[in-house]
Amino acid sequence: MKRIIIVILAVICLQGNVMAKTKTVRLRIIETSDVHGCFFPYDYINRRPMKGSMARVSTYLKELRKTYGDNLLLFDNGDILQGQPTCYYCNYVNTNIENVAAKVINYLGYNAQVFGNHDVETGHAVYDKWIREIQCPVLGANIIETGSGKTYVPPYTIIEREGVKIAVIGMLTPAIPNWLNESLWEGMKFQEMVSCARYWIEELKKTEKPDVVIGVFHSGKEGGIKTPEYDEDASVKVAQEVPGFDLILYGHDHTVHRDIIKNTAGQDVLCLDPSCNALNVSDAQITLTLKKGKVIDKQITGEIVDVSNLAIDQDFMNYFQADRDSVSTFVNRKIGKFKKTIYTRDSYFGNSAFCDLIHQLQLQLTGADISFNAPLSFNAVIKEGDIRVSDMFNLYKYENQLYVMKLTGEEVRKHLEMSYDLWVNTMKSPDDHIMLLNDGNTDDKQRFMFKNLAFNFDSASGIDYEVDVTKPNGQKVRILRMSNGEPFDEKKIYKVALNSYRGNGGGELLTKGAGIPREELKSRTIYESEKDQRFYLMKEIEKAKELDPQPGNNWKFVPEEWAKPALERDRKLLFGK
Repeated sequence: MKRIIIVILAVICLQGNVMAKTKTVRLRIIETSDVHGCFFPYDYINRRPMKGSMARVSTYLKELRKTYGDNLLLFDNGDILQGQPTCYYCNYVNTNIENVAAKVINYLGYNAQVFGNHDVETGHAVYDKWIREIQCPVLGANIIETGSGKTYVPPYTIIEREGVKIAVIGMLTPAIPNWLNESLWEGMKFQEMVSCARYWIEELKKTEKPDVVIGVFHSGKEGGIKTPEYDEDASVKVAQEVPGFDLILYGHDHTVHRDIIKNTAGQDVLCLDPSCNALNVSDAQITLTLKKGKVIDKQITGEIVDVSNLAIDQDFMNYFQADRDSVSTFVNRKIGKFKKTIYTRDSYFGNSAFCDLIHQLQLQLTGADISFNAPLSFNAVIKEGDIRVSDMFNLYKYENQLYVMKLTGEEVRKHLEMSYDLWVNTMKSPDDHIMLLNDGNTDDKQRFMFKNLAFNFDSASGIDYEVDVTKPNGQKVRILRMSNGEPFDEKKIYKVALNSYRGNGGGELLTKGAGIPREELKSRTIYESEKDQRFYLMKEIEKAKELDPQPGNNWKFVPEEWAKPALERDRKLLFGK
């Protein structure tokens, strides 16, 4: 009996020693991305409740923290400083208060924040203040100070939990110069992501020796702008070509993605993208087994979780009550009247009162000969009657400046050729689609059911023209005359009004389409507005007091016997009856 007792005690001691040397650490990783000011469950643009928002994300986090405590790590992937009037109010109207985009990050206890392109678009004064106010690191491994050669913000952060060292590398799409005026990112440059990631992975191996490496990248899955120097959307490319990442959390393309990517070392990398507007979060679980302080096993799983209909965290709402009241007062101010309701959806099918109102105001503000404009919201409505500040965010979605550029008539036509090639199909029979649609995927919040990005569909005002949908790409647009009756001359130089996104090369309509070298765009620009375009449009409406927006009827799809029924079919497909 004594021998049996001794053996049992020995086994218990042996098991205790093994257990003491081996432990399991469980981490929960949550990412938000492309929140675009959706902090509260109220749409200040359309003045109605909305799904999602950080108030519901807060509910999700509260529940998880009951189990995980400090082992829940929280990251935001950028594009948080633009989108709702909440942001505009803090960025440009009442700049003396703490930016609500920083207050939300601090309240929810984020562990790291990453830059998005729309954060850069707010300009140094806004985002430098925002960085100072945030109580966690703002990361940007590929954002370089041109003077010092150092990173503008920290390239990575190290987080330690229960003996596990986690490295988090942040990066931003390097396509910023393709969209934004250099004054907004003065003193900065943006490195290509794959080579940057490779450099910092090697640095981390040498200096930090982390157990887990997480990439948080404001860059989409694939597609986007591709140049000899960089890819706009390179997150999956980094996962494939740069061994060392355990998990990649990304965004920018406003589309839900969940992929397991095999890298060049044969390892699986989980890649998650929660889309936009705080409707979903990326949710990953990392389980590590440690023996004598060393990780001997690592299991990573994850999914995209829909938080759009969760309960609203009332504590969160109460904390931000003063911010919500201030924004409500700002957006509810009346600035004028519209005699009729206008819809962005009309812009895809021909002349529209919505798009042509912006054309008219752009020409009026600048004295330009021609205006380019695209519908920036897929399905926005401004109703007849009183117009408020909030409606201006439907009329013009982003804080773009207004430009005037010098273009030849030929460049004007080629710009439009590329626009319509992105927008409309080449019809082979009367039964074909007239719109260039994708496979029916409606989850992409930038393309919707179109094959290409819906905010790159420029129409023009100041000229009369036809778009022949039976012609091949590059041959659809026929410019008939200037709208004032004068001849249109492809060799003549015209003054063209357009937004700064387009004028800096956004959508590549001026570069690939019109054929203007990128380095020449700046010298072609003869006017840049001091403030954002929405500001000037609002002032014009206030001055006019009452407007009766009408379609300009300066262009149409032909042949009409094919186009008219096809437009009706595709309108029903895209927007229903």
